[in-house]
Amino acid sequence: MTSAFYREQARESLRGNWGKAIIVCLLGTLLGADVVTLGTVENRRDSIQDNIEYFRHTVDSSVFRMFLLIFLGVVSIILVYSIIAFIIGGAIQLGMITFFIGLHQGEQVRVSDLFSQFQSFGKALGLRIVTVFFVWLWSLLLVIPGLIAVFRYSMAPYILAENPDIGIMEALDLSKQMMMGNKLRLLFLGLSFFGWMMLGVITGGIALLWVSPYIEAAYAAFYLDISSAEQGTAYM
Repeated sequence: MTSAFYREQARESLRGNWGKAIIVCLLGTLLGADVVTLGTVENRRDSIQDNIEYFRHTVDSSVFRMFLLIFLGVVSIILVYSIIAFIIGGAIQLGMITFFIGLHQGEQVRVSDLFSQFQSFGKALGLRIVTVFFVWLWSLLLVIPGLIAVFRYSMAPYILAENPDIGIMEALDLSKQMMMGNKLRLLFLGLSFFGWMMLGVITGGIALLWVSPYIEAAYAAFYLDISSAEQGTAYM
């Protein structure tokens, strides 16, 4: 199937459900569903220190102390938020996937589906940690192997969401099997939303309220298509 087919399937599934889908994507993003890796300030440490030193030498010491307290407070808040989002984001991601798969299957979906996978909290967090670790290992070679790893393991959350009884490594192995010959198709599907993403940037993120559900629904359509095409889908 082509990217146009998945986008058409996405639009069809979203018909009459845009409001709920927008709320699910907005809450899911805020709660860490799209968090893949935690940012690190290590690579920016020298730059930050240089800026602080420059600021310290150009302003009054009392102003500098106030600036430093505010700066450290903001950084601390962002760090705590990032950690919490990473920890709970795995289960939230599974809930978002459940919502969009339900849309495609004609089920009566609810915004509360976003929180329906917390019984798999441990596995969801474990899957996220192991996936990040594997992608990081491949990225040590070059950027391209790291990107390939991202696509290789991209279906693992979908598999776990539909099959909560399977193990983390089994979900990753099944994703690798499922994505053989399909990585470029998923890449092209993502690239087909480039114009929509630019529209989101131009509108200051407002258009992303509609673009995000569109993308999530298309990815769910992609997963359902390739999973049904897999031979030996006894895990389904």
